[in-house]
Amino acid sequence: MGPGATAAFPVLRVSISVLLAPLVRMTRIRPIPVSLVTVMLLSVLAISVHAAEPSPWLEIHSTHFTVITDAGEKKGKEVALRFEQMRAVFAILLMKDRLNEPLPLTILAFKNDKNYYQSAPLKQGQPIDVPGFFVPGEDQNFIALNLFEVESWRAVAHDFAHLLMNYNYPPVEGWFDEGLAEYFTSLRVDNQQVEIGGDPELGSIFTEDLVGNQREISNPPKSFTELLGAQVWIALPDLLTMKHDTATYVEGTHHTLYYAQSWITVHYLLHEKKLPETGTYFDLVENQRLPVEEAIQKAYGLTADQFDKAVKDYFHSLTPLFVALDTSKQQDSLANPRQVYHFPAPVGPSDSAIISKPMRENDAKALVAEVMTRIPERRNLGLQELQALATIPETTASGKPVERKAAREGIDDAPLVAAVGNEIAHRALAWDHLQHGEFDAAAEELSDAAVLDQHDMWIRYYLAVLKYRIAKAKHADIQGLPNMMQDLRAVLDWYPELADAYDLMAMARKEGGGSIAAMQAERAAMQLSPRNQEYVYHLAEIYIEGKKWEAARALLDRLKTSSNAQVAAEAREQLTRLSNEQKYGLSTASTAPKLSPQSSPFDVLEQDAAKRAAAEQATQNAGVGDRRAAKYLQGRLVRVDCSQSPAAVLTVAAGGTTLKLRTPDYKSLLLIGTDTFSCTWSDRSVSVNYKPGGLSDGDLVSLEVR
Repeated sequence: MGPGATAAFPVLRVSISVLLAPLVRMTRIRPIPVSLVTVMLLSVLAISVHAAEPSPWLEIHSTHFTVITDAGEKKGKEVALRFEQMRAVFAILLMKDRLNEPLPLTILAFKNDKNYYQSAPLKQGQPIDVPGFFVPGEDQNFIALNLFEVESWRAVAHDFAHLLMNYNYPPVEGWFDEGLAEYFTSLRVDNQQVEIGGDPELGSIFTEDLVGNQREISNPPKSFTELLGAQVWIALPDLLTMKHDTATYVEGTHHTLYYAQSWITVHYLLHEKKLPETGTYFDLVENQRLPVEEAIQKAYGLTADQFDKAVKDYFHSLTPLFVALDTSKQQDSLANPRQVYHFPAPVGPSDSAIISKPMRENDAKALVAEVMTRIPERRNLGLQELQALATIPETTASGKPVERKAAREGIDDAPLVAAVGNEIAHRALAWDHLQHGEFDAAAEELSDAAVLDQHDMWIRYYLAVLKYRIAKAKHADIQGLPNMMQDLRAVLDWYPELADAYDLMAMARKEGGGSIAAMQAERAAMQLSPRNQEYVYHLAEIYIEGKKWEAARALLDRLKTSSNAQVAAEAREQLTRLSNEQKYGLSTASTAPKLSPQSSPFDVLEQDAAKRAAAEQATQNAGVGDRRAAKYLQGRLVRVDCSQSPAAVLTVAAGGTTLKLRTPDYKSLLLIGTDTFSCTWSDRSVSVNYKPGGLSDGDLVSLEVR
């Protein structure tokens, strides 16, 4: 399920100050610019006039992607299919049965130039001249396409390849990443066939104006075939050791010998089925630190000169490349010359389940504006649009204001308030505030978003991020730790591959004292996103917490030269403190003093919600991932077995029945009536919510000790 979708999950509790939302809204005094007032008034008028008009936007879901489009169902489904096909082809190239997708990807597919270019990045003050662009994010990724252009999805093939590489291949030298991305860029696919292997930087030397007149381009950039046709290549050891940062998606021109030679080298490795040997090569140079020439000999059974000659011979054998080059110099040449290799499409229209549903126009506008806020030169315009959408009262088709509960459903005295604004706009503003360290404003926007849609998993995920970042900024403990873990479990039920949710869970477990469970969560994050070096640093911190000194030192030694400057600095600082930690057992997680926790709007609600609705929370906790109904029981706690800590088994007796109830991590168990769990409890009156396993066992959800 992609980020545009709203998951229909039962609400366990409100994780932010929803109960306080009316008060916050009444006491909020914020000057509004005249221009914004005008936009708001015009928007309200537009809504009242066009309330009955159907939205042109559709939300389309395939197995791995969400497409938001105003171009109609047929084109929207075609976009979803093409990306499913691209993903399947990439898996074939990497020889993988499955691919990781640790961040949701949403594709905005515009039907015309106007809407597309109004949101596209700028280059020298003008919108880019390609029909697609990619916007990466820490929480989710976006792609935008101009469907007025034919095969606009091909414009993002290079970035899409980098995205999949980052999530599915260990960090390696730049030549392999760029070579594979360029090879993938040549991809063409329809409902029946895949074509690949052509020169991705080859274009006709003629251009055509709007009335069909052709003219020759003066000094066109050289294609890869032309660059490699020259006598001089980069020496192979130099190519394989050349520094090239692929961590970002900002690149210069690709019309260089470095890109061309990287492309043909990967071309050769793929065709000759030498990816397993290539994995061996990377292990030798990356982990065993062997010289390049020696690693080539051991991995491929060739000397560096023999390997170089094999690649050159392979290039000169590819006749279709030279035919395409000759054709490009002729008038009326084909824009898409025939590729080198062809095979049946791995996914066809009947192989991929693609569904669509209508989408409210303001929701679509909010998503477009959210993308704009993530493009530096478009951010201010995006924020203006989001602020306008966030302040428009929500109305029914008849124009009546919509009222929603200000608190979690099921609380009888929850006040009704007029729903103000668009939920997606509020949560997008919250993320922007989070990115800029504006934590109070972020909490306020999340509160407003929760009033509008309490079932949106993004709100719960952003809340967990907010808690962690507040604690990190203040050098303080994470507040509301059990509820943060509960939110993250629900988020992972919704999107099981969200690597950052595992990372946050690991940090929460580390603070709660569960170092083994923290390691498990962090390793899950690293497996889903193997190139994220912040996750590696966090694992080192967990090792230190568990006093695994040598394991921590090995990771930190590797990270101290990281291309991520912040991670490298933190690793070096941690290494300087590690010897003292190991020698004296002193906690050195942070040299800054911990500040007293300050109450923020959602903290009051955190403490109240668990006490008022534990039974209801447990019943609703199942989600889609666990459909067992939760049961409630009052009884006597006989004993607690913590022999497999952090797991614990509680023996509870009630009415002649004895149950063995297990919790995988007692430090994150929801507790009522006490602040901390004790493995020494016995002969206590308790109330439990649990999910039955058999007749005499089950999984513990919450525990109230009296």
